[in-house]
Amino acid sequence: MSQADVFHINTAEGDRISAFPDPRLCTHPDGLLAWGGDCEPTRLLSAYRQGIFPWYEEGGPCLWWSPDPRMVFDLATHKLPRRLTRQLRHSRWVMSFDQAFDTVIRACAEPRQGEPGTWITPAMIQSFNQLHALGWAHSIEIWAGDELIGGLYGLAVGRVFCAESKFHRKTNASKAALGCLLNILKGWSFDLVDSQVHNPHLVRLGAIDLDRTRFLEILKRGIDRPPAHPRQAPGDWGDVRAVVSDLDW
Repeated sequence: MSQADVFHINTAEGDRISAFPDPRLCTHPDGLLAWGGDCEPTRLLSAYRQGIFPWYEEGGPCLWWSPDPRMVFDLATHKLPRRLTRQLRHSRWVMSFDQAFDTVIRACAEPRQGEPGTWITPAMIQSFNQLHALGWAHSIEIWAGDELIGGLYGLAVGRVFCAESKFHRKTNASKAALGCLLNILKGWSFDLVDSQVHNPHLVRLGAIDLDRTRFLEILKRGIDRPPAHPRQAPGDWGDVRAVVSDLDW
């Protein structure tokens, strides 16, 4: 693929938030749409609201993606695996939102076995912390007593939650975080949890591939319409806390 096939994001003076191309015009087989620019909060938010996300290595240019198909959890039809549901029904762990955002994103950025690095760069951490302070980015935490044992973070835009990364320090703690997130967002009338690219592990948890055009339609509809629930507007979710087994499984 030639460089000319991928849009260049300009960061020249006076063009700090230059427009992204329409993701439906993307022809790259893996969904690479654009390169360049930066991951400042305003640009990140603009990207996610258009179904575009950053994914690149430290030291390289920002790469912006919109894959087709898109892996999502469809909250209208999704069901967790029965075995995981049984575990959650009896779990005495505690889940919370927005109590340890910086700790969660830094835990997600830690090196993992068999992976040489991380796409969650210091600049990305800084920008997502700013988006969290503005009420756009959220974390969900799983606690065993006072110990943070798992969690995930992401960005809420309209009726779609863009899940970015998760971590665990005890077996099944990240699955518990995801399960609680799906459970609660369904009650808040969200449409989808976006997990971006195909992953067999997520398929086993009930994720499906969605045509990019359909994904973009759902995303735009959720942004354009008035919120169907107060939690769909930017804000603090820090008042939400519960024993996992007390949720409606």
